Parts: sequence; C-alpha cells; structure tokens
Amino acid sequence: MAKGPVLFDLEQETAPRPQVADAPPVPDTLALPQGKAMQMAANLAARKPSRLVKAFWWLASTLIGAVVSIAAWNFVSDLIARAPVLGWAMTVLLAVFLLVLALLALRELAAFGRLARLDGLRHDAAEALSQSDLKAARSVTDRLVRLYKGREDTRWGRNRLDELRGDQLDARGLLALAEVELLRPLDQAASREVEAAARQVATVTALVPLALADVAAALTANLRMIRRVAEVYGGRSGFFGSWRLTRAVLSHLVATGAVAVGDDMLEPILGGSILGKLSRRFGEGLVNGALTARVGVAAMEVCRPLPFGEANRPKVRGIIKQALGGLFGKGS
Repeated sequence: MAKGPVLFDLEQETAPRPQVADAPPVPDTLALPQGKAMQMAANLAARKPSRLVKAFWWLASTLIGAVVSIAAWNFVSDLIARAPVLGWAMTVLLAVFLLVLALLALRELAAFGRLARLDGLRHDAAEALSQSDLKAARSVTDRLVRLYKGREDTRWGRNRLDELRGDQLDARGLLALAEVELLRPLDQAASREVEAAARQVATVTALVPLALADVAAALTANLRMIRRVAEVYGGRSGFFGSWRLTRAVLSHLVATGAVAVGDDMLEPILGGSILGKLSRRFGEGLVNGALTARVGVAAMEVCRPLPFGEANRPKVRGIIKQALGGLFGKGS
C-alpha cells in the first residue's frame, strides 16, 4: 500500500464535473400567509347542513323537549300532592319561565321582521332606480324616514331630507339625497365597527398561539361585527337572526371566492414584498384582519336599507388601511 497523499487527475475523468447551476432550486418553504383562521371560520359558518342532519336535530330537540316537559309535569304534580305550597310555588316559577321563553321567541320574530324590512327597502329602492320611478323612490324615502324616526342620531339627516327632497325631480337624485343626508353617518358608524373587528381578529391571531383558538376568535368577532352593523342600520337582531344573517353574508363571500387572499389585499399598509418578511404568526394576523374587513363590507351591503351608490360605496382597501395601519408601525 502506497503511503503519502494520493493525487487524482481530474482532467482524465470521463464523468462531467457537477455544476452549481445544475443544482435543483431550494423549495420555498416560507409560503405567504393565507388567513386560514378566517377561511375556516367562513366555511364553517357558510356550510349548509344536510337534510339528514336537520332531521336529526329536529327529532333530538323534539324528544328532549317532550321528556323535559313530562318530567317537569310529573315533578310539579307529585310536589303539589306532597307539599301544596311548594308545588304551587314551583308551578308559578315554571309559568314565569315559559313566559320568558315566549317573550324571547317574540323578540326573535321581531328581529326577523326588521331584517325583512331592510331587505324590502333595498329591493324596492333598486327597482325604483332601475325603472327611474320617482313615485316609488318617494315611497322608499318615506319608509326610510319612518324607519329612523325614533333615533336621535338621524334627526339632522331627516330634517335636511325633508327640506331638500322637494327639489329632486328624478328617482336617482332623490335616493342619492337620502343616501347622503340620512345614511352617511350610519355608514361611518358601521365602518368603525368593521375596523374594530378587523383589529381584534388581527391581534388575537397574532398573539394567541393555541390551535383553533384563532378560528373561534375570528368566528366570534365576525358574528359580533355583523350583528352590530345590522344594529347600526336599524336591523337589530336576536341570536338566530344574527346567525342567519352571518350565514347569508359568509355564504355569499364563499360562493364568490371573496374569502381569499388577493395579491393587492395588504398593499395599502404593507407594500409589495414585505409580507413575506414578517413572522408567520403576525402575517396570518394581518391577513385574517383584512379578510374580516372584507366580510364587514359585505355585511354593510347586506344590512343597508339602500344600495350603495358608486360614489359612496366603501372601499375594502381603505378600511383595511384604516383598521390595520396602526398595527404595522414604521419600526416593525
């Protein structure tokens, strides 16, 4: 065996030398945030249960209600037989409980009625605009004034509308006047609710590392936001009304593909390429907040009693910049 260093003549090798340019590219493992919490929350809320699931819940609620009612009746009857005073006292308590349940049911029905009233106004206003029907537009403005008659924050707008409506000679001008004088303050209040919800979702997603906690926070914040937006426009809803309204808004967004991250979605506050340089969690928070702002704008369009004019339509990018700009300071 030879001792000492061994020399290889590379020029006599038959195999080609490897080149750096021939190496496969390094996979890009740092994918941009996609707002998975908001997308999952939207899909959960927009998912329609099957008929089998509906039948299961209907049968389950009916059976449980029947069992509870029979047990309560037997309990009260036996208690009246053994201790009449306690039995009648329990009967009064049950009667009060049933009265409260009836009042809650009436409140839910009234909430559905208010939402239907907003839908009817928006539909009739769109019809008046499409047909240029001044008489129908006047009817819509009269109903709109009656809708906000008891609200102090709309008194100035109602008075201005009453002063200037006689000068309008076409349907578009009259509804535009109602939109500016009566609905603009409500649009601003609704936009503030959307901005607050977007900031909340962005902050919770960025700071809470627990699995599915960001999904629960996003769904809860969006439910609250949609309910408050409806209240701003006069469609105060109960629990079931809020859930139905939320499903309507999110179903529309999921169907149109709007619950997705656009290339220019965060451009107003982040610029073109800086999103990829953020921490994964912080980037997810910003994207979830931006998607919440998009849901909020859709809720404004659904809950507003008049369709938005082109000049007054809220800009998603503007709301995102206003809501999330403070979360991304210059020193970040």
